[in-house]
Amino acid sequence: MTSSSKIAVRELPLFPLPEVVLFPTRPLPLHIFEFRYRIMMNTILESDRRFGVLMVDPVKGTIADTGCCAEIVHHQRMPDDRMKMLTLGQQRFRVLEYIREKPYRVGLVEWIEDHPPTKDLRPLSTEVEQLLRDVVRLSAKLTEQNIELPEDLPDLPTELSYWVASNLYGVAAEQQLLLEMQDTATRLEREAEILTSTRNHLAARAVLKDTFNEK
Repeated sequence: MTSSSKIAVRELPLFPLPEVVLFPTRPLPLHIFEFRYRIMMNTILESDRRFGVLMVDPVKGTIADTGCCAEIVHHQRMPDDRMKMLTLGQQRFRVLEYIREKPYRVGLVEWIEDHPPTKDLRPLSTEVEQLLRDVVRLSAKLTEQNIELPEDLPDLPTELSYWVASNLYGVAAEQQLLLEMQDTATRLEREAEILTSTRNHLAARAVLKDTFNEK
C-alpha cells in the first residue's frame, strides 16, 4: 500500500445529538448538562479539544455513521458543573467501529473529503447563491421582516455548499444526506433543487398575499 492510499484513521470521542447535523466550517453552540458528556468534555479540553458529532434519528432511534468533527473554540463553566460551549465544524468522518460505549462513545473513524471536481463549479455556485437571495427576498416580503444574507457568505463552492446545507431547517434527514455526499457538484445540485422548490412555494404565497391585500 502506498502512502497516498493510506486512510487517516483515529480514535474520536462521539457525541450523538437528536436531529443535529454539523458541517465543516459551521459553528455549533452546545449546552452540556448530562454527567457522561460533562466527563467527555473535561477529558477533551485536556487534549486536542476535538470530538465527533453524529445525528440521531429520534423516530428510528438510529445513530448515523457519518458525522463531522467539532473543535471547542470557547467554553464557559456554569456554577452547577454544566458547560456552555461554542464549537466549530472541522473534517467529516465515517465511523468504522465503536471502541467503547461507556461512560461515552468512542469510535475508530476515518476522515472523508469531497472528490476533486471534474468541472468548473462556479456557474452552479452562482446559481445556488442567486436562488438563496431569491428565497431570502421572498421570505422578507412575506414576513415583513428585514432578512438579509450575511456579508461573509462563502464564495468557494464547497464552503458555500456547507453553508447552505447547515442553514436548512427542520430537515435533518436531508442534511445528513448532504453531509454524506462526497461530490461538491452533487451537493450543490441537490441544494439548487431544494431552493428552487422553496422559492416557487414562497413566490406563490407572495402572489396570494398581494392578491388579498389588493381587495
